[in-house]
Amino acid sequence: MTAPEPIPFKAEGPQPLLREIPAGQPYPVSALGPLQSPVEAVQGMALAPIAIPAQSALAVASLAVQGFANVETLGGSRPLSLYCLTIATSGERKSSCDAPLMAALRDYEKEQGQAQRDDMQSWQNAHALWKAQRDRILQDAKSGKGEKRVAAQADMDDLEKEPAAPPYPDRVVTEPTFEGLTRLYATGQPSLGIFSDEGGQFLGGHAMNSDNRQKTLTALNDLWQGNPIRRTRAGDGAYTLYGRRLAVHLMAQPGVARAFMSDPMAADSGFLPRFLICEPPSRIGTRLHAHIRPDEGALAAFSHRLREILETPLPMDAETRELQPRVLALGSGARKLLIQFADAIEVAQAKGGNLEHVTGTASKAAEQAARISGVLTLWRDLHAAEVAAPDMANAITLAQFYLSEAARLADAATVSVEIDRAERLRTWLLESWTEPEITPRDVLQYGPSALRDSPKATAALKLLEKHSWLVVLEPGTVVRGAARKTAWRIVRGAGDVV
Repeated sequence: MTAPEPIPFKAEGPQPLLREIPAGQPYPVSALGPLQSPVEAVQGMALAPIAIPAQSALAVASLAVQGFANVETLGGSRPLSLYCLTIATSGERKSSCDAPLMAALRDYEKEQGQAQRDDMQSWQNAHALWKAQRDRILQDAKSGKGEKRVAAQADMDDLEKEPAAPPYPDRVVTEPTFEGLTRLYATGQPSLGIFSDEGGQFLGGHAMNSDNRQKTLTALNDLWQGNPIRRTRAGDGAYTLYGRRLAVHLMAQPGVARAFMSDPMAADSGFLPRFLICEPPSRIGTRLHAHIRPDEGALAAFSHRLREILETPLPMDAETRELQPRVLALGSGARKLLIQFADAIEVAQAKGGNLEHVTGTASKAAEQAARISGVLTLWRDLHAAEVAAPDMANAITLAQFYLSEAARLADAATVSVEIDRAERLRTWLLESWTEPEITPRDVLQYGPSALRDSPKATAALKLLEKHSWLVVLEPGTVVRGAARKTAWRIVRGAGDVV
């Protein structure tokens, strides 16, 4: 009996152009050390991707300890400040992950706010008395002559300093402008955080609009480095604020994050490479109540530890509120591990290496590892003298994960640009090009201006061919009276597919 002829495959029609992003590595939660248990507790309740509470825990811990020490790195001492960006769609329970890890901080801010209001009343009374005394001396100086004027000058010299207003107590803001952040540093706490579970409010807000973006990026880069804030403005005069620290955690939806990550200024200024970025795979559709694993004990321990650190006085100058952090040294084992990691990353950045396309982020990976190791160390023991090898090993594992995410998302951004070009060409072919075939020369001469470059045009045509919007013709096929080496037939709908 003769075998039946195989049924030829028939395409169902052209396929949508999709931005295919390869899956990332699993988050190395065991490398969080003292933060692992609370992170797993939050994930067990929210059933969100574990990277989301991991980012929150790291950022909160960084905010808590950054005022107490700088960490030794291979390039000198650096702040313990971490900038984190978590990318997740609406419905991934970002707020549900962030809230329990921020709860102790919010309670502390509320209590300190009440205490500050009580102190404000006392300050207003003290300031009113001081001002009345100063006004009296000034009046005597204006009306007096000779010895009386000299006596008024002596009284002014002896006058006590103007009473300082009690500092604003909040540690966290959501969408500040650079000016607002500077004022808060001048009148409030020297260690602050920009935390938002709707990061688009900050990334798309006033501070990051076209007029302010460069100024904001420069200021936040300086704070990450631990540099002073220098302020010069008509009406305010010029002043410099030393010893300020900033931690950042922005949770953003993919569209907002992609726009931020594709902004050349964010990358070229070095702002984006300072972030620990991750975009975990969605768990929507798998979060069944039967899987919930409550662990109130781990969360209570985290909140207790956070409260202990917040209640520990920051090392700072009483008058200027300038932080005076000590240097957290690297133990010999930790230093050895960091050197090995830094050398491996350096080699991978060479031409042809797997980190060639993310050198900005890769060049900061060793420093990020040192910062993370310092955060883990001080979270466990605020008075630790040095970073031990186990904490550095964990920090390197985390830094490697974030670097792999940066490389993966950079690749995805490149794919996204290529998809956008192909979509632009597809729209032009269907709406503006009336011929049934297309050649590369046609695209270069008549196509969208963004594609009047041979490599870009060829890549877009190949992508449309891959998704069945174009069917390649045999070399030598006659198109509009001439044999063509390369040409395609345009597929305008499912009925055009042969």
